[in-house]
Amino acid sequence: MCLATSTSSSTTNTQSTTSRPSTPQGEEEQQEKICIVGSGNWGSAISILIGTNAQRLPFCQSKVNMWVFEEEISHKGQIRKLSHIINQEHENVKYLRSIALPHNVIAEPDLEKACQDATLLLFVLPHQFLPPLLKKIRRVVHPSCRGVSLIKGMDFDTIRKKPLLISQSIEEIMNAENHFPTNGFSCGVLMGANVADEVAKGQICESTLASDFDVVDGKDVNELTRQIFDSPSFRVQHVKDVAGAEVSGALKNVIALGAGFVDGLDDLGGNTKAALLRVGLKEMIKFCRIFFEGVRDDTFLESCGMADLITTCYGGRNRKCAEAFARIRTSTRGDNNKKKEWQPHECEELWLKLEKDLLGGQKLQGTLACKQVYLTLQSRDLLDSFPLIKHIYEISFQCAPVECIVDGIIVNDHSPSLGRSNL
Repeated sequence: MCLATSTSSSTTNTQSTTSRPSTPQGEEEQQEKICIVGSGNWGSAISILIGTNAQRLPFCQSKVNMWVFEEEISHKGQIRKLSHIINQEHENVKYLRSIALPHNVIAEPDLEKACQDATLLLFVLPHQFLPPLLKKIRRVVHPSCRGVSLIKGMDFDTIRKKPLLISQSIEEIMNAENHFPTNGFSCGVLMGANVADEVAKGQICESTLASDFDVVDGKDVNELTRQIFDSPSFRVQHVKDVAGAEVSGALKNVIALGAGFVDGLDDLGGNTKAALLRVGLKEMIKFCRIFFEGVRDDTFLESCGMADLITTCYGGRNRKCAEAFARIRTSTRGDNNKKKEWQPHECEELWLKLEKDLLGGQKLQGTLACKQVYLTLQSRDLLDSFPLIKHIYEISFQCAPVECIVDGIIVNDHSPSLGRSNL
């Protein structure tokens, strides 16, 4: 039988069954209690895999809580709460339409109730909303709790003038009080070429779990965590390079803005876009090597690196909005039918409008990451060493002509000492 056919059948059957193999562990051992913090497009998609695996894996509780930011929406002629719709119809009708969610995934709008005694937290929401939530979460989770961030973004430490991993920010806030006395709260990341709708439909893809969790009672917690995500259609590899994987997940959204600009210019094509991706990958690697220790070259050959960059630059929301941004910028006319001279505040407003009009409530992460990365490079006087990222920022927020994107595609890198890679 074709593997793709057997995979699809296996996924469907697993979601519909509640049977579980007998556990080799003693009943007194702590079972994994999973909470998904976030229920947007990606959060709902990943809940399908997590819910299915939680029913199947003997070391997991079958019930999976999913925290929902409560909204009232119009559905079938009635105003109803989103959490009620998810629990009654097993579908997130706002963020993942027409896709069934496992019945053991429970939408819970009360954050502390959703996270009560959780041993594994999966963070799947815009990172700017995290700090106040984490202060509530840390009080109620199990003392052995750990986390995995599926958030693709980056923070900037204005005092130390350096980029800050979101997983690192999560760890710092969670460990601010002594709620985890044994090993502290540790957070890994899941990054990869994972368009949410395709994952939800069971289309085969890969992903990368980057984590360095401690061994507990002789058990490889990294491998147990990998199994919670892994399925025949969602093939997960494990690496320990959290920084390389996570920064790639943030920077590829910035490069995707550039890819969208290329798509929005009718006189540029596939060759230009391929050149942009190559230069973008080099700048991603260079950035990681300059600002983070222990980054491995082979991380960029995993799904979290090259593959994620490719899929985001061809099918992601950042590319989509950037193409629309480019087309509007290049077609809008001002007085005397001359090309409009755009002002920075107008570019900012255009991004907000496109996010609202095109993304159906989802957030545009590439623009925020672009600002953070630009601040980081500017603080170290490194902008000229990252010409592509520099031009993407200037087009996005300083209203430089969109056509200038080609000036960021530098073939020869004359600064090999910066973040040298063996790739």
